[in-house]
Parts: sequence; C-alpha cells; structure tokens
Amino acid sequence: MPKITFLGAGSTVFAKNVLGDCMLSEALRDSHIALYDIDEKRLAESETMLKTLNKNINDNRAEIISYKNRKEALRNANYVVNAIQVGGYKPCTVTDFEIPKKYGLRQTIGDTLGIGGIFRGLRTIPVMLDFAEDMAEVCPKAWLLNYTNPMSILTLAMSKATSIKTVGLCHSVQACVPHLLKDLGMEKENLQWKIAGINHMAWLLEITSNGVDLYPEIKKIAAALETPHGNMVRLEIMKQFGYYVTESSEHNAEYMPYFIKDKYPHFIEKYNIPLDEYPRRCVEQIANWEKQRDELTKDNTLSHKRSTEYGSYIMEAMETNISYTIGGNVMNTGLIPNLPSDCVVEVPCLVNSSGVIPCYVGELPLQLAALNKTNINVHQLTVEAALTRKKEYIYYAAMLDPHTSSELSIDDIKNMCDDLIEAHGDWLPEFK
Repeated sequence: MPKITFLGAGSTVFAKNVLGDCMLSEALRDSHIALYDIDEKRLAESETMLKTLNKNINDNRAEIISYKNRKEALRNANYVVNAIQVGGYKPCTVTDFEIPKKYGLRQTIGDTLGIGGIFRGLRTIPVMLDFAEDMAEVCPKAWLLNYTNPMSILTLAMSKATSIKTVGLCHSVQACVPHLLKDLGMEKENLQWKIAGINHMAWLLEITSNGVDLYPEIKKIAAALETPHGNMVRLEIMKQFGYYVTESSEHNAEYMPYFIKDKYPHFIEKYNIPLDEYPRRCVEQIANWEKQRDELTKDNTLSHKRSTEYGSYIMEAMETNISYTIGGNVMNTGLIPNLPSDCVVEVPCLVNSSGVIPCYVGELPLQLAALNKTNINVHQLTVEAALTRKKEYIYYAAMLDPHTSSELSIDDIKNMCDDLIEAHGDWLPEFK
C-alpha cells in the first residue's frame, strides 16, 4: 500500500485530478493518501471531496487522512506531490505585478520567468528546502513530484541543494501537439513527435503522421491565418525561429524581448497579448470558488475520469515496473549537450521501478539553444540568490531577464528589485 502525500492539498481541483487519477489506477487504489495544507478550511474541503470520490469510484479502498503536522503527513511516504503557492494572489502576486508596473514593466503571467517568476522563486525555494529537510528525515527514499512554478527554478534548487529525488511536471508537453493541430484544423493519425528544451520553452523538434513530416503543412496553414486568435505569439516564434514552442502565447510573450514593448504599444493588439492575465484569472477563480466548492464538496454523485496529468502514471509505473514515458524536468546530465550542465531541462523520460530515467536528446538547433540559454541564465542566478541570500544575485537575475532588460535601465531594475524586496517583507528571507 503506497503512501502518497499531497502538499498544498487545499488546491481542491488539482487534488481531484491527481488523486482521483490514483483512485482509478489498480496499482494505487489502496493507497494511504496524506493531505497537508496550511489553510485548514481548504484542506477540509479537499478531504470531503476526496472521500466522496473514494466512495463513488474506488469502493472506499484508499485511506484518506488530513494532517496538521507536515512531518507526520510526510512520514514513510513513497511519493510526495507538491502543489503549493507561497504568498497567494494577495499579497504576493499583486505585488509581483503592481510594483513593476510603476516602472513601466508589464507582464502577462509572471509565474515562471520575468520579475514575477524571479520573486515567486525567491519566496518558494526556502519553503521547498524545508520540505526537503523533513523528507530527508522521515521519507528519504520518496520521489518528489513537483507541479509548483517556477518549475525550472524550483527543480534546480532542489536538485542542487538537497538529496531528494525530484522531477518537475508540467502540462505543456502533453498538450502541445493536440492543441496545435486542433487550432489549425488538422486531423491526423499515427502521430509521433519529439519535444525537448526547458520548461515552458521546450521545442517541437519533430512531428510526423504515418511517417510524413507535418511541419511544412503546419507552417503553411499557420501562415494563412488572418483572424486574430490566442496563439499568435507562438506562431510568430515558429515563423522566425523555425520551431513551435510548447507553452502558451501569453507565457512566451514575456519570456522573450520582442513582444511586450513600450516603444511599440501596438504589438499588444497585433499579437493579441493579454497583459495582467494571471491576476485576472485569480480574481475570476476567487469569484467563482464558492459555486465550484459546492459542486465539488456537496455533490454526493461526484465522479472522475482519469486526466492526462503525469502524476498517477508515474506512481503506477514505479509500482508495477511497467514503463511509461513522460516529459520531465530534470538536471541536464549531458541530455542536451549544447545547454549548460548546471540547469534543468525538459526531456522525454522513461519511468519504471528504477525511477525516472531521462533520455538523451542531443543538441538543439543553435537558435533554440540560444533562446533557452537566455532563460537558463535567470534560473541559475535566482537559485544562486536563494541559496546564498546575496541580493546582488537578484539584481543579476533581473538584469539578465530578456523582457526586463529590454525595457528598463540598470538603475530602474535595481530600484525595482529593492522595492519588491521591501514590499514582500516576511514572505522573503533576509538578503545581504
């Protein structure tokens, strides 16, 4: 009976997907599911929802227990799912957006790169290191399945500073090709593809249908699109650099210096870029939560269909030794030779009872590796700032961020960082 610990279990919808998936896996149905969250109300809501699911789809075979003590929730765990958000919408996400806006720096999502991604990383890494300390004591052999952003930054910090077996998981790899072909109205069969790079900026390196290269057709249809749509940034990146990128247009608009430009304000309309998109989504989710909460916690007929989230498939593969392939975020141990070894890459990984086994990819096309490196610089410097507690590395990360450095002067970047550090207060450790 494996033990699955879910940190951030108050994320009720996501807990339903990952743990509901586990209840639909024969290898995981009898698991001890340990729930932990610092928000006791949300934790109780998730427990209620999961117990209803356990009854309806799993004959009450799983044992579901909420814990107030994190270390006890982790004790003897085989798998730890991490889905926390440190600082929440208020005050931290608001701070991440509003202070840069005063300097004229606009963002869309701010959870992975850019000034928002840097500060989200800085406030989350210390919490993750606390998790690692507890895990090293009470479940040292457990696998940490990290879903929290900024994915590359957090996975790099855990891999460099702890002994915990960690893999970073994201939705963008498995969603990339289906969404692309649907957007372009292309129905194809016997698809094969190859994706590799870094999280949120991995590349569709190859795509075939019945052995025929689909890229010429994809590019032809994409070039003919005229109506404004939600995928314009990614298609422009493909047009200019030759390959399609895995994560959404609103994300990639802020990972590069080309799209959100104070000098070219018409680009926002031209590329249909939703500024302040993440705060807007937060407000919408908060407004809708009461209705959604009742749907999840008061519906005695609640059910679930297995999702495409990797989590349950990873655990199932490790329990059964039946191999499964994922797109995982792992240290670059020569997997992509023209990216730094001291970075996290997103590559195909084989999973079985031996664990997560990353696959060799080879060198990326030079222009793609170059784009990845501009993001990797920020990942590495943010982790260095978190581990050394030296403020100068925060400055370096921000000064080398592609979007930030293309819009602001060095003095403004450093002053903005100082304002963000002050506004975050106790959400950040002390930097010297």
